[in-house]
Amino acid sequence: MDLQLHGKRALVTGSTGGLGEAIAKMLAAEGAAVIVHGRDEPRARAVASTIAHDGGRADIALGDLTSDEGADAVYETALAHGEVDILVNNAGFYDHLDWNTAAPRNWADTYEINVIAHVRMIQRFVPDMRKRGWGRVIQIGGGLAGQPLPSLPDYSASLAARHNLAVSLARELKDSGVTSNVVAPGAILVPAVRALLERIAPRHGWGERWEDIERGAARDLVPNDVGRLGRPNEIAAAVAFLASAHADYISGAIFRVDGGTIRSVF
Repeated sequence: MDLQLHGKRALVTGSTGGLGEAIAKMLAAEGAAVIVHGRDEPRARAVASTIAHDGGRADIALGDLTSDEGADAVYETALAHGEVDILVNNAGFYDHLDWNTAAPRNWADTYEINVIAHVRMIQRFVPDMRKRGWGRVIQIGGGLAGQPLPSLPDYSASLAARHNLAVSLARELKDSGVTSNVVAPGAILVPAVRALLERIAPRHGWGERWEDIERGAARDLVPNDVGRLGRPNEIAAAVAFLASAHADYISGAIFRVDGGTIRSVF
């Protein structure tokens, strides 16, 4: 399928590793010119170099999105080589906190990074999309937005805010040619997740081989209907589709890619 992304430019926040890196690489492979964003210049250049080596086009934009000054710097750098047609708000953060350890300051910091930073990018890039009559805004959310656990309360609440703001934005962008959607991953196998699961495997009795650990985690920790964790490219594929011309009729949607972790008949 031709996603018709040639000639489009995409900014993927937090794309120096993990899901963001996978998204940036897939968008580039589909023909979009990509702007790799992060705060670490060597990591950003490494991702951009890999994309270029594989035949894609990539620039970098550095900046801390938790301040207006940092967001302005990213905006100005991103526009240096052309307009931005696709904004993927992926940058985020969580710590392994619970109701006993997540102080109000932690809640505020999580909200600043995971929500307000996204709002800064929306308010800078969407007006230009609207003027041109075409654009894509894609939030990376998560299943914890709707089915939170006892742990990670601040992070789960920030995901719920991401989902909510994306639907509100879709209503605001009615008839504009700009869509707003969410891709909501389940548990995805990125290096940090693998390291965590390998560390806690002994106390859960999952064994020592990675295949057994993953199967045990998918059974006991993040139950789903597929029996494994997701892969970064599976999230990237959903983002690429929503960014494409084939998704013109999709807006205000929560696009779950979680192996059936979140279970609802509607």
